[in-house]
Amino acid sequence: MHMLIYALVEASTRDEALATGTSAFDRLVGVAPDADAVFDYYVTFDETDVTGAGQARWGERPAAAPIESDAGEDLLEAGWEATIKAFEQNLAAVREGLDELNDEAIMHDEDLVRHACHNLGAYRGPSIVLYDEHGQGIRDRERLDRILDGVESCWIVPADVHY
Repeated sequence: MHMLIYALVEASTRDEALATGTSAFDRLVGVAPDADAVFDYYVTFDETDVTGAGQARWGERPAAAPIESDAGEDLLEAGWEATIKAFEQNLAAVREGLDELNDEAIMHDEDLVRHACHNLGAYRGPSIVLYDEHGQGIRDRERLDRILDGVESCWIVPADVHY
C-alpha cells in the first residue's frame, strides 16, 4: 500500500530541505545504520521519472515548501488532518473492541483490535503521517507546535511511501 508522509525540517533552501527530508525518509526505510525499516521504500516529488509512485500516483506536489508558503500550509494541513483521522480511526477501533470483545477474542486479534492498539501506540509507520528531520513521528499537536516554533526556517517535504 502507498501513503503520503511529510518531514518537517529546518533548512534555508529547497535543496537543503530536500536533502534533510531524504535523510529522515532514509531512516524510515532502514537505510541509516541505526534505523529499523517501517516502510519498504519512498519516492520524493522531485523524482519525475518514476512510474506508479510519487507524482505518477498522487499528482504534482512541491518537492519541498517553506511552511509559511501557501503550498507549505496546504501540505501541513493535509498531514495534520491525516494524523487526526488515523488517530480517531484507531481509537474508535480500540474502544469498540474493548467494549464488545472478551479477553480471548482480543488476544486472538479478532476484528484487528490488537492491531489498532499497536497503531494507536506507534511512533513510526503507517499510522503516522508527520515526521521530524530525524524520522521520529509527530503524534500530537503540542509536539507539532514545538517543532514549528523551535526552528527559524521550517520546510515540509512530502514523500510517497510503500508499506
